[in-house]
Amino acid sequence: MSTASEDDLFDAEADETILDCLNLDKPKSFFLYAGAGSGKTRSLVEAIRIVCRDQGRRLSLAGQKIGVITYTNAACDEIKQRLEFDPRVEVSTIHAFAWSLIGGYDGDIRKWVAARMMQDIAELEEAQAKGRATSKAAVDRARSIESKRRRHAGLDTIQRFIYSPTGDNRTRDALNHAEVIAMTAEFLTSKPGLRRLLVTRFPILLIDESQDTSRRLMDALLEVQAAHRDDFILGLFGDTMQRIYADGKTDLAEAIPADWAKPRKEMNHRCPTRVIELINKVRRDDDGQEQRPRSDAKAGVIRLFLLPHTTIDKSAAEASIAARMAEISDDPAWADGSEAIKTLALEHMMSARRFGFEQFFGPLYAVQRINTGLLDGTGAGLGIFTREILPLVKALRAGDRFATAAIIRRTSPLLNRDALRDAGEAQQSLLDRAKAACAGLMTLVDGQPPASLRDVLRYVAENGLFTVPDVLLPFAAADPEPADEDDTGKDEEEVDIKSEIAAWRHALEAPFDQIDKYDRYVRGVSQFDTHQGVKGLEFPRVMVVISDEEARGFLFNYDKLFGTKGKSKTDFENEAAGKETTIDRTRRLFYVTCSRAERSLAVVYYAENPTALRDAMLQQGWFAGDEVEIVA
Repeated sequence: MSTASEDDLFDAEADETILDCLNLDKPKSFFLYAGAGSGKTRSLVEAIRIVCRDQGRRLSLAGQKIGVITYTNAACDEIKQRLEFDPRVEVSTIHAFAWSLIGGYDGDIRKWVAARMMQDIAELEEAQAKGRATSKAAVDRARSIESKRRRHAGLDTIQRFIYSPTGDNRTRDALNHAEVIAMTAEFLTSKPGLRRLLVTRFPILLIDESQDTSRRLMDALLEVQAAHRDDFILGLFGDTMQRIYADGKTDLAEAIPADWAKPRKEMNHRCPTRVIELINKVRRDDDGQEQRPRSDAKAGVIRLFLLPHTTIDKSAAEASIAARMAEISDDPAWADGSEAIKTLALEHMMSARRFGFEQFFGPLYAVQRINTGLLDGTGAGLGIFTREILPLVKALRAGDRFATAAIIRRTSPLLNRDALRDAGEAQQSLLDRAKAACAGLMTLVDGQPPASLRDVLRYVAENGLFTVPDVLLPFAAADPEPADEDDTGKDEEEVDIKSEIAAWRHALEAPFDQIDKYDRYVRGVSQFDTHQGVKGLEFPRVMVVISDEEARGFLFNYDKLFGTKGKSKTDFENEAAGKETTIDRTRRLFYVTCSRAERSLAVVYYAENPTALRDAMLQQGWFAGDEVEIVA
């Protein structure tokens, strides 16, 4: 039997392989497979420390750095702190890294944005020609076309483009997040000079959570490595089973060149034995990768609780299950309330329905190409609500004059530097105008009936409180009156619910208070956390809540995963074409959430037929007979 110290060294061979690859005299790229709880970040940090110790002087003399790309600002800060802010290492998010490469290439950026604007305008005009000129959809498209033409016409007046990886980028010289990623990928592919700049500046580039890196950017980086394999090391850290964003590269494992090193970390240092057995079975039908527990790992407890989907008071049912888990696991903390338990929803629409932001979230969530920005809160159009209007409303409600003034001075055009300079001795009139605008905003949001998000957006635009982003400009003014009565009833037939413009029109009809609920959810401070928010984290007690009936999503389906519902025609077609299916996406999500548990795991499943589901689950073999309970 191995000891705890031997467990710590179990995957030492993988770490040694990484260090061999990071030899600047004999560079070799690699993909580290690191499953849940395997210590991936520790391996990354330790490898960098050793490279800096042994090769750091060489890097400094050449003016070079080790580049590290992480997925979140929190992960970025953690790695910087672990490395004690070593100046030879540049740690950044993917957006910040991309901008560090292309920022300053204003002529190329201008040409790219101009071409993208003309392409967008052409697509909108094509849709306009097919639709009815008097519909709301046509009004939205016309305003969007006008906004894009204005931006296109003003490109030549912009001397220098700007971008903030953490800001909302709404001035006319600013680029948005999606543009920066798309532009960087295209430039790396088409401009040899930029590829040479990348390789010269960062002879070593390490990417954490590589499975969720934008597929276009990942493809471009793989091309750079192939062209510069003798002087550029690309190191990918990740686990394809933990890919949770739609724009990640689906076939990353298959795309890794044959001459790369492919070390593996097999030890799971986080989960108890029973949880590891479960997650190994979950991925057995996917890639067959398995982990092993530490020799000192606890046995752990898992339970599957099955309830009718018609259960009315689900919160009470889940509280009762938590009390049952306290008894089963001999862990009283399960009964201490929600603070002691990490509850994870397996589908975002389910959370949106439970916590009251479905009307805002649903239409935007249906547009797959903007999913990632919606789920991490960085999407175009979100920041004006979550980072400007909502904080201002909260400050005003709290009577916090200092916070109110700080928000207005920071981003409002009413009191920006140019406005104050131009006002001269009449600055008091600007202050009075800002004060009146704030008072009117509170009258609107606290009035009855409740104001919609569009009501608030129109008020903000009319009073110049904040700068409205391009994507929302079509909705910043009132709609024209319909040409005739019949037109009003036909709009729904024309609206393409998959278009971003139509999605925003529907989302903005939601009451203003839904933006606060949405914001709390994506920041991970609501009762339920997101699977994006907890990736890489661990918790003693985890409750995973499943309900296909509540979720009603087309991207995930747990009845299919657990065998109580057959595959659809689309599933079979995707399977035959080598594309991911609903079951693939659902399996990954289940794996990520279950693998957060350090001690015990409760899976709560609201099913149409709990008895049939129990029989299917027992046949599947993921849970033992005494681990499945039907709750009447």
